[in-house]
Amino acid sequence: MSWLLRVFLLVAVVSVIGWSAESRAGTEGAIKIAGIFSLSGQAEAPNRSVVMGVQIAVNEINASGGILGRRLELVLIDNESTPIGSMVAAQKAVADKVVAIIGASWSSHSLAIAPVAQENHIPMISPFSSIPKLTAIGNFIFRVCYTDDFQGEMLAKYAFNDLKARHSVIFVDLTSDYSMELARYFRKQFQALGGTVEREIEYKSNQINYDLQIARAAAARGDVIVLTGYDESGFIAAKLQQAGIKAKLLGGDGWGEGDFYSLGGNRLHSAYFLTHWTKESENPFSQRFVAKYGKREGLAAGTALGYDAVNVLAEAIRQAGSSDRDDIRQALAKGVYSKGVTGSIIFDAQGDPVKNILVVEIRDGVPFYLKTLYPH
Repeated sequence: MSWLLRVFLLVAVVSVIGWSAESRAGTEGAIKIAGIFSLSGQAEAPNRSVVMGVQIAVNEINASGGILGRRLELVLIDNESTPIGSMVAAQKAVADKVVAIIGASWSSHSLAIAPVAQENHIPMISPFSSIPKLTAIGNFIFRVCYTDDFQGEMLAKYAFNDLKARHSVIFVDLTSDYSMELARYFRKQFQALGGTVEREIEYKSNQINYDLQIARAAAARGDVIVLTGYDESGFIAAKLQQAGIKAKLLGGDGWGEGDFYSLGGNRLHSAYFLTHWTKESENPFSQRFVAKYGKREGLAAGTALGYDAVNVLAEAIRQAGSSDRDDIRQALAKGVYSKGVTGSIIFDAQGDPVKNILVVEIRDGVPFYLKTLYPH
């Protein structure tokens, strides 16, 4: 065989191999996931931190070579801050043929997404929806945050044991599943400990004037006032303080996100709330995260949860060695993610993680990590 013929054959073989590799890459393409969040409307501000965390994680994964040699493609879908919009967003994710859904943030939104995800066998991981019944919808539904039954219990114990409260007043947002459920679990545990609920004060988070609610709180005999809402709680808490009410102010993980501080949280002399993560965490993965992103505006617990949700999904895809939805679900169900910014994440049989809760104290408008509450 002449040297010229040998060169020709070698070039031909290399060309065929190159074409075959390109063909496979083109067939595989990017791994497409949906991020369903409030990009407009009432919940847009509280959702910002979570969306930031999701985007940071996707960018990091792609910068390090993707997953299984494939790029991660994030399709952000606006749920327009409503349950109906969330269901429509979920249907769009199905039409887009995504392999998984990250979202939503608010519990009422996730409750509308989950049945669509379950019906279509799409793994769904909520970063921040803590309502207990969410993961009971089906075996494709997961979350990386603790649940409201646990949070409500810890909220009551902290009020009773640490703040020495015996008489409570609860603010409940009638437009929020999260607020109503958290209030219910707090009430049950606080009463079981021997405390009394003097009054439950109902409101709607989109109302402009809270004067009637403030007056009712002033008339109630409470030594702790529990605000179970989202960032509107900053405004209400500041109004309670401004009215001269001396009761201690306490909130759940809806505090500290979005416009909480600009609405009034930055004017609070003293208050307490529970959360999933703070920059002061001694977790080495958290410290690395803070070193890299700690100066970004809007960084909050939601950012860490959004970041963890994407990385939990990415690890499940790696463990499965596949982007098949059923394979991903199985990997999620039996996987352990030890590198979480918010702590190690191991899902129980219902898709919920067992996690600690952090207590933050606000002093003169500035949040400070106070202590950690551990599960039984």
